[in-house]
Amino acid sequence: MPHLSDPNTQAMRRLLTMGPALAAALSAALPRQAWAQSGVAWPRDSAVPGGVAHVALGPAGQRPQAFADAAPLLVLGDPSGWTALAGIPLSAEPGTARIRVRGEGSEGGEREMAYTVRAKRYTEQHLKVSPRTVDLSPEDLARHERERAHQQAVIATFSAPPSVPLQMRQPTPGRRSSSFGLRRFFNGQARSPHSGMDIAAATGTPVIAPMPATVLDTGNYFFNGNTVWLDHGGGLLSMMCHLSRIDVKVGDRLAPGERVGAVGATGRVTGPHLHWTVSLNRASVDPALFLDA
Repeated sequence: MPHLSDPNTQAMRRLLTMGPALAAALSAALPRQAWAQSGVAWPRDSAVPGGVAHVALGPAGQRPQAFADAAPLLVLGDPSGWTALAGIPLSAEPGTARIRVRGEGSEGGEREMAYTVRAKRYTEQHLKVSPRTVDLSPEDLARHERERAHQQAVIATFSAPPSVPLQMRQPTPGRRSSSFGLRRFFNGQARSPHSGMDIAAATGTPVIAPMPATVLDTGNYFFNGNTVWLDHGGGLLSMMCHLSRIDVKVGDRLAPGERVGAVGATGRVTGPHLHWTVSLNRASVDPALFLDA
């Protein structure tokens, strides 16, 4: 917590007396640590498809609400300055993106703020898997459609924002065998880009919670195998896939490092590993942004 005589703290106090437009412009220019008085560590700012954009909202007496389309955004900070963290979908096109911000009280109104999405090209990955998991039978396709609808409802969860640092721990030890964003081809057929981080590890290797979480969902899914969804707060979620076992139940509250399950090879896989997805405002983003660089 900065001392009251700290120059950054004094500068933020002065912002409170300025107009919203000027305050927002100056707040973006202050050093990042000036906006972290609550001790919250941020994911790295990376305004690219699959990244996280930091959008400075300026000072306000209460936490503003911010939205990307219909999805609420995680807003962190304090009355001297708030920042919206916008998860950017992998499908986003480079150019101008916009969020909506609702101010405090009935007079706050709604304003639009813009940020720039930069281009990023991800590499390709070609994999050989069971033909059954590429060319789905009618029964398997129907199962996948049911599971996709269920998981879309899970992804839409938005609970109270976290009050702890947003830095995460890698949920299992091992080599990153497949990076986020890879353009994937299964048996020569193009599929959606890789929406998580794959960590190669032996079957049975413990999988832990990367930060405080509540268990949101568990189940066995066609593509993902044994899966656990964790809610970290404010629309920030983790999904752990292909587990050999699940050691938690829905509603469990987990501390960082507490066991979730074990690495396995369930679902569509080429070998035992953990697939870890991080979702922010319903968009899959690069988990590496939350890890210590």
